[in-house]
Amino acid sequence: MTLFYDLMLALSLALSTIYLFMWHRHFDVHITLVFVLVPVTNLGFSLFARSQDLHEALLAQKLTYIGGSYLLMFIMFMVFSLCHIKLNRIIRVSLMLLSSLMFSFVLTIGFSDVFYKSGTTFELVNGNARLNKNYGYMHTVFMGVVIAYFALSFFAILHSYLRKNQVSRKMIYLLFLSEVVAIVAYFAGRSIIKDVQLLPAAYVFAQSMYLIIVYKIGLYNVTDTAIDSMVESGDTGFVSIDFKRRYLGSNKTARKIFSYLEKLTVDKPITKIEDVNSTFVKWLDDFVEDSSKNKLYFEKDNKIYLVNITYLFDGRKNRGYQFFITDDTKNQQYIKLIDSFNDELRNEVYEKTNHIIEMHDKLVMSMATMVERRDNSTGGHIKRTSMGVKLLTDEMKKAHYANLDEEFYNRIIKAAPMHDLGKIAVDDAILRKPGKYEPWEFEQMKAHAAEGAKIVHEILSGTDDHDFHIIAENVAHYHHERWDGSGYPNGLKADEIPIEARIMAIADVYDALVSKRVYKEKMSFKDANKIILDGMGTQFDKMLEPFYLRARPKLEEYYSSIEC
Repeated sequence: MTLFYDLMLALSLALSTIYLFMWHRHFDVHITLVFVLVPVTNLGFSLFARSQDLHEALLAQKLTYIGGSYLLMFIMFMVFSLCHIKLNRIIRVSLMLLSSLMFSFVLTIGFSDVFYKSGTTFELVNGNARLNKNYGYMHTVFMGVVIAYFALSFFAILHSYLRKNQVSRKMIYLLFLSEVVAIVAYFAGRSIIKDVQLLPAAYVFAQSMYLIIVYKIGLYNVTDTAIDSMVESGDTGFVSIDFKRRYLGSNKTARKIFSYLEKLTVDKPITKIEDVNSTFVKWLDDFVEDSSKNKLYFEKDNKIYLVNITYLFDGRKNRGYQFFITDDTKNQQYIKLIDSFNDELRNEVYEKTNHIIEMHDKLVMSMATMVERRDNSTGGHIKRTSMGVKLLTDEMKKAHYANLDEEFYNRIIKAAPMHDLGKIAVDDAILRKPGKYEPWEFEQMKAHAAEGAKIVHEILSGTDDHDFHIIAENVAHYHHERWDGSGYPNGLKADEIPIEARIMAIADVYDALVSKRVYKEKMSFKDANKIILDGMGTQFDKMLEPFYLRARPKLEEYYSSIEC
């Protein structure tokens, strides 16, 4: 029996040594702890086999219980990690405290009855140590914890097999096999070979499986090797600095780009080198002040480097700052080439577009002028009403009325000349009549609003500026509607009338009042102002009155400067 335990101890030490040479810093820490604790546990079995009295046997037995208390827990943690199942930090800490509590009861063996009762005896049978145990109630609790660790490990393996496609099936099979062997050895070991604990062999078997898994990890986690190579001599430079502005290190690529990094000493402040102050310290100051300034470009030796600044994490803890430096010269040259081409193309498109818009505007204005010339009583009307709209909207704009934007005001000014296009459909005899209209003549004249909307709709049907299309059509269609609903063509009232038509109505009526027509003389500004104000709330939108009053001096100044 002694030879068997010594052999298992030697094998566990050998396997742990192999793991030591295979070890990589990216390996899960629980794997390392398993390879540390297996030899310690097997040492306990070997010492027990050599014990000569109860005291020695109990000391050795306490050592073996490290396996049940901690080893099985770390194996469970390892299984969860390899199966890509994250255990909450609180759960891990709680289980660690639970295992420590269980082992504290193990340490009471020989002093208390809670784990082994005082009836426990020792004897040598054919030279082999035997402990006749009399278990206390905490041993039952201990076994419950052991069973829970096995059960949780099996749950993780099964869950990974069913749900985790990114976990190697070979790894799952190896974990499952090692768990099965451990359970058989733990609970049925003595019934297989009398007076021999098979648990040390199960631990050695598990170590063998874990070594294969470790080898597989090296194959599957190719990014670890790639990262190591990239960090040391790849195209990306790395510089690390802690929160106290002390130099933590850099790779060859960074030191080749910034040769003065060779002057820095690890754990020493970086501010002692002037070149570092003008680059890394300055960049860091900007980043600390505003974390969005985490990217910048640095030119050196006819090359353009992209510098990315991030926080340096050690697991979950933030330890300092990390600089990533990459040669971005070709990319920046390409971007400059594309930008230059885009600028030229954008300018050309802008010129062509403006030319088309200008031609379109001239065409619309020509049509409006042509219509206006058919009506010998309204010469210059479209120009004057456009100015009236501009002076009114300038005041509205200053007051941020109804949150209307700049584009709205530009569009209504542009649309103003189109408000009477519908008159092209009115008979010349009616349009040029110098006197008062007969009722039937007035009905024909009123049709110009709806006809104008149709004409504007057709003219602008292909425009990309949908909002301008709507505003221009509304101005033509509804500029004769009245606030009280008595206007035409649809008898709209109040807010049913689009705001652009309400503005146009004031400018249109004001021009009609202060301009000379064949059937009337022009009205004084004072009389025109009274009519406009009297119409606020009936003919016009009362909410526009303050803007009319503010625009009135400019309106009178404008009309005084022209012949109308």
